[in-house]
Order: sequence, then structure tokens, then C-alpha cells
Amino acid sequence: MKAKTALPVGYEAIQDKGWWLAHRFLILRRLSQAFFLLLFLLGPWFGIWWVEGTLAGSRTFGVLPLTDPFVLLQGMVAGHWPEMTALMGAVIVLAVYALIGGRVYCSWVCPINPVTDAAHWLHERLGLQKGWQPKRHTRLWLMGAVLVVSALTGVVAWEIVNPITMLHRGLVFGIGFAWALVLMVFLFDLFVSRRGWCGHLCPVGAFYGLLGTGSLLRVSASRRAACDDCMDCFAVCPENHVIAPALRGQGAATPLILSPDCTNCGRCIDVCSVDVFSFTHRFDSHIEAPKPPRPEPVANKPAAGPIPEG
Repeated sequence: MKAKTALPVGYEAIQDKGWWLAHRFLILRRLSQAFFLLLFLLGPWFGIWWVEGTLAGSRTFGVLPLTDPFVLLQGMVAGHWPEMTALMGAVIVLAVYALIGGRVYCSWVCPINPVTDAAHWLHERLGLQKGWQPKRHTRLWLMGAVLVVSALTGVVAWEIVNPITMLHRGLVFGIGFAWALVLMVFLFDLFVSRRGWCGHLCPVGAFYGLLGTGSLLRVSASRRAACDDCMDCFAVCPENHVIAPALRGQGAATPLILSPDCTNCGRCIDVCSVDVFSFTHRFDSHIEAPKPPRPEPVANKPAAGPIPEG
């Protein structure tokens, strides 16, 4: 394989597929995050109460209840038995994220994701060091600690300091302590730990990761034989340790990314110029055979004619 010159991440994808196809899932994610956030702000900002509440618990059009199951679990261990509507709302959310992948919440819904993505972008532009990297299971320990604290104190402990809730409060009520917590997350990812908050510490992400362990929606490296080792997928993936088993697998090893850490953000699909990755379901483990190389164009030659007499 011939050596490749260093190019900006995604450059080849832009050249081969065009700007939109090289950014489509990133753009769709931002639109999705803005959409869900706006739904909750329509009431406080404009008096349009299509959705009442927050991501922790809400009612849509006065009928559909939705409850964050992690918040519900904290309430239950704290000794507060929920009403039937809250239970129904949690079951709906559990079913949705169990099917499409729990950490889809992190990449397509959570309003803190653009904050941490912005911190990562600036971190890369400034050329800062990787920094302190907590073990990835730290977030599982924090999730357990949150439940223990809730049980001991009788309160929904994480909601007191949850940056997601703080961001919502800050947008509704203006400048205050809520924004300080959001700023702390940004600065933590910028200066202390690259992709540290979402990837290593957030207990909400840990909970949704466990929830989506058996989800149907998956990313597959079905065309891994076409991989040209540009490494762009590893550069953009917020949980890049999930890629190697699917991409580097040999023979009949599954091309599916099965790790619950995967957020289904689709950035690996965006930046791959040879379309190695695609969205599929967990039962689709087919591997595409490598396509034969394109024949080299044959230079035009003059048509053969009679040899002139000398």
C-alpha cells in the first residue's frame, strides 16, 4: 500500500463525496439537538406549551408522558414511588432507546453534546495535549454512586448538579450558577481531559449505554476490505475504541460495532471517503467482497494504417 500524505480529517471525503455527504450526520445531529431543546423552550420563551417539563420528565400535547428512566430510578431508590403516568413515560423512553441504541441520546438529543464537541474542536485547534484520561468504567462507578447518594439522602441526587438540567435552567432563567456548571464541563474537556466528560465521567451516558446494549440500530464496517487506513474514522469518533474490532476483524468476524459505548453519531460514515461504514441492524453481519480495482485508462493511440512506402 502506498504511503499517503497527511491531509486534514475528512478532506478526502469532501473531495470524493461532496461537502454535504461528508457532513450530513453531523448537521442532522445538530438539527436534532436544536429541535428537542427548542421543544422544551417554546413554552417558557413563547408561551407555546406543546411540551411541558424538561428532558427529566415531560408531557407532550397534554397527553404523552415521557420520563427519563435514570431520573425515575433515582427517585425510586430515594423512596419516592412514581405515579403511573411517570412509569408509563419511563417505559416508553426505555423501549425507544433499547431499540435504537441508548447512547443515541448522547449524540442526537443531549444539549451538552454540542458543548463538549466545541471543547474538543478547540482542543484540537490549539494543539493541546491529550491530558488526564480517567478509565472509561469511571462513569459506571459514578452512576452507582449517584444511586447510593439518592438512597441515602432521599433526593434525586444527580438532578442537583446535572449539566443537562443546568443548561435548560440557564436558557430559561438567564445568567446564574447553572451556566457555571456548563462552563466547567467545557473547560474540563478543553484543558483537563480530551473528550473526558461524555466519554469517561457522565453517569447519564453510562446508564443509556447499558440500556442500549442489545439495541437494533448499529453501524457496520461491511466494506472494511476497502479501508485505505486513512484513520479519519478514529480521529472523529468520540469513542474510537469501538471501531477497531469491526474494522480490523478478519474472515467471518462481525463487521458490526456492537459496543454499547458507540453513540451512533454517524461521523465515521461521514468522513470515510471509500464508504466503509453504514447504518444497519444488529442482525445484518454481511461483509462485502472487495471491488476489483478500476482499469487504468488506455491512452489514445492513432489507428493502425498502411505503412507508407519509403
